[in-house]
Amino acid sequence: MADPRDPRPLIGEPLALDLLNTRWRDAGEQDLLADLDGYRIWLSSAGLADRCPADEASLSAVRAARSALDALVDTPGTPEGAAALNAVLAHGRIRHTLAADGPAETAETDTPQQLAAWLAADDYLSLLRLGAHRIKRCAHPACILHFFDTSQNGRRRWCSMAVCGNRSKAARHYERTTGERTATP
Repeated sequence: MADPRDPRPLIGEPLALDLLNTRWRDAGEQDLLADLDGYRIWLSSAGLADRCPADEASLSAVRAARSALDALVDTPGTPEGAAALNAVLAHGRIRHTLAADGPAETAETDTPQQLAAWLAADDYLSLLRLGAHRIKRCAHPACILHFFDTSQNGRRRWCSMAVCGNRSKAARHYERTTGERTATP
């Protein structure tokens, strides 16, 4: 469940995209990871507050993971983006075990400070397996948010139909009725 202090306009995407969405535009560029307080809010919203430390080393690792993900989502397959993501992934692994109730998997990292970053990077690999074409940036020109398109036909265009979709539709309607183009925020 999202932390009620979380100011972001889009919450609840898969972990990798939720990390990317810690930057958004609202009367200028916003960054939830600008400080430790924002990082704590993100950990809480992502359900990681009990598993991951909230210190400067962890925040630095998560920022590095976000940069790697940003490079890959914007330009898939770039060697630099892949190298940056692989550098994050090099700090952890999945340990498979047989527990009393059956097979189990546990994420292990070199240090606890790497866990949140590693989990986000690993989640990105899971999203790629599900369908790289479903990882999308909102179609609104002023929006920088990302989402995983789970629609049946894969044609979702907006991070939020209520916000970005309506803004775009209103701008098109205004243009048709007045013949004037509007600047979109």
